[in-house]
Parts: sequence; C-alpha cells; structure tokens
Amino acid sequence: MRQAGQNNNTDLSDGDQLVNRHTPLVTRIAYHISARLPPSVIIDDLIQAGMLGLLDAAKHYDPSQGASFETYATIRVRGAMLDELRRNDWAPKSVHRKARELAKAIQRIETDTGRDARDSEVAEEMGISIVEYHRILKDANTCRILNFEDMGVGGDSFSDTLRDRSPGPMEGLHNEQVRERLAEAIAGLPERERMIVSLYYDVELNLREIGAMLGVSESRVSQLLSQAHLRLRARLGDSLER
Repeated sequence: MRQAGQNNNTDLSDGDQLVNRHTPLVTRIAYHISARLPPSVIIDDLIQAGMLGLLDAAKHYDPSQGASFETYATIRVRGAMLDELRRNDWAPKSVHRKARELAKAIQRIETDTGRDARDSEVAEEMGISIVEYHRILKDANTCRILNFEDMGVGGDSFSDTLRDRSPGPMEGLHNEQVRERLAEAIAGLPERERMIVSLYYDVELNLREIGAMLGVSESRVSQLLSQAHLRLRARLGDSLER
C-alpha cells in the first residue's frame, strides 16, 4: 500500500506526464499569437483550444519518428488555436475583401515592374490614400491570423502528415514544393520585412520587442509584418491553389 504523501507522478501515464510538463508551452504560444489580435479575443479561449491540441499531441506522438515532442506539440497546439480563431472569425467580410484586393494590387505591380511594390504604388493602384492603405494593413493584421499555416505550410495538413505518418506520394511532393516556394518567397522579401518575419516566427519575439530592436514603433512593426504576409500571399497564391 502506498504511504500517504508519496509522489503520485508515478501513477501518471506517459501521455499525462507529457501534458503536465508542456502546459507552459501552451500559454507561451497563446500569448505570442494574441500579441497582434484585438482585445476582444480572450486569451483563455486560446489556451483552452491549445490544451486540446496538446492532449491530441500526447495521444499521437511517436518518438521513433525523430521529432522531439515539443516540436510536434507546437505544431498541434498552434494549429488548434488557429482553428479556434477561424471558427470565431469576427471581422466583417469587407476587411477580408480589402485585404485580398491589396494582395492582388501588390501582385499586379510586382508582375509589371519586376521588383517589390512600394506602399505609395499600392495605394495609388487601389485608388486610396496612404493613410487608408495603412489602415487596411492594420485591419488585415488583426482580423485573423495571417500566418504561414494559412498559406498551406505548418497547419493542419502538415501536422496531419506528422500524425498519420503515411502521406501519399503526391501529397508529400506538394507539401515539399510549397515549403520550398515559401522559403524562396521569404528570401525575396525586402530586407526589413524579411528580418521582421524571421524575428517574429523563428526567434519568437513579440512586436514590441522587435520594434525596440529595430528602433521603430510597435504599430510600424505590425504594418510591416502584415505587408510581408500580403506580399507572400500575392507571390504564392497561384501555386497554392493548384
């Protein structure tokens, strides 16, 4: 018989231990994602969705596949939070429409000129002021998570591939091609946008920290990050529809 006060952790299954050990990961990801969302998004809702993703990760994790549990769980947790945000998308349809129009304007300019589209050129192409252009960028950055998962990389399709371990040959080829095109597109971003994307996604700094590092305001970082997303969508949209 177990004596009173003995550690009960030995009673926990491997999956339960993984969940307990990685619960702080869920909170960290939730706050990172929420940094560019409006106050109306409740952080506890993201954390709850992320915990479901963590439980799912613990259930399906197979260490023999080579990836660490933290890497695998991060994909699952982030995907669960993004799904929650998509299901509860509060933004007016006009916000999404204007973001799509902006991406198309960028695409037209860059196709015609063979170089990065400038803010003033995009605004002129859309027939709007530069102030209105920046407002659309702000709305696009907060209306939903314009993340790489939304472009077919790292989201449900990728995590499902990790989970199922048996993607078809064409599916695996498509995923690899998309990742290669995304890497090329990121490398082709203007230098400051490329740096911000790297600091935000790779180093996982928040907007305020990036602004302090670059000597610009948090709102300017938000604009540039949104612009980078829309530029990537403009350059990758056609290939991702195939």
